[in-house]
Amino acid sequence: MQQPPLILVAGPTASGKSALALSLAAILRGQGGGTVINADSMQVYRDLRVLTARPTELEERQVPHRLYGIRDAGEAASAAWWLGEAKTAIAGAAGVPILCGGTGLYFQALLHGLAPVPEIPEEARAEARAMLEQLGAPALHARLAEVDPDTAAALRPGDSQRIARAWEVWRGTGRGLAQWQQQPAEGALTGCPVLSILLDPPRDALRAALRARWEIMLREGAVEEVRRLVARGLDPALPAMRAHGVPELAAVLRGDLTLAEAGERACNNIGRYTKRQATWFRHHALSPTRAHTIHARFAGEEQLSESLKQEILSFIDAAR
Repeated sequence: MQQPPLILVAGPTASGKSALALSLAAILRGQGGGTVINADSMQVYRDLRVLTARPTELEERQVPHRLYGIRDAGEAASAAWWLGEAKTAIAGAAGVPILCGGTGLYFQALLHGLAPVPEIPEEARAEARAMLEQLGAPALHARLAEVDPDTAAALRPGDSQRIARAWEVWRGTGRGLAQWQQQPAEGALTGCPVLSILLDPPRDALRAALRARWEIMLREGAVEEVRRLVARGLDPALPAMRAHGVPELAAVLRGDLTLAEAGERACNNIGRYTKRQATWFRHHALSPTRAHTIHARFAGEEQLSESLKQEILSFIDAAR
């Protein structure tokens, strides 16, 4: 059975991906509609609707949405887990699947597969989390360099999540992550045409959008969202506990930062993250077929030119 054609909507945080995905679904109504499928590693967590700017309930009623808010914050979501869920969502999509997100690894996994790393024992995962908390990321990175120099050389000393992952892989399998990544990738979705649309707004416009979004999040209850999350007493090394805005607002709740200080720190951190996102997308081919780049502050329906609309519709027609 032939896989349905795919449209990928990718780009940095606050670049307008969700608005564009909704616009695409709207113009595809005459082509059987579209289903928006989440490809963002933080929007999978149900506890983080506000801080991850998940689609609103109204938007979710306008067109089908999948893989948003389906994971509890107490459960780490891996790329392998997402890949399995995404392939199921794509197979069951109403109309054209529109994958929307800013997690480059998820798109890469979908199109090219993942290294065949075995399931990691919980003991190794717990050890990695404990060492990260006790030593900090730079010290754990130094330990990793002693036992797995190839993997450590590819990681920034401050990249706590990837360092912990590398440590647990080495401890749980006896082989470094870099060695596993040299093996042929597995699990890629094949047999379907792919059209990629990459959003690449100017840096100054993106910074302004990030700060405006932060203020909106505060008005919509971000502090209370973090208060509920902190009250659960979850492992601070879990991905949801390290989502942008969570550590900063948790510090406000402890009395360590003012709300203004937290906002400044969070926006700076997110800004650096969006720069890494943009760099990643510029250097990794999202589509084996066609790709478009939109240079705009916000990518709503008003910025879909007639030529781009026709290109999308022609792509869908040709793929069927």
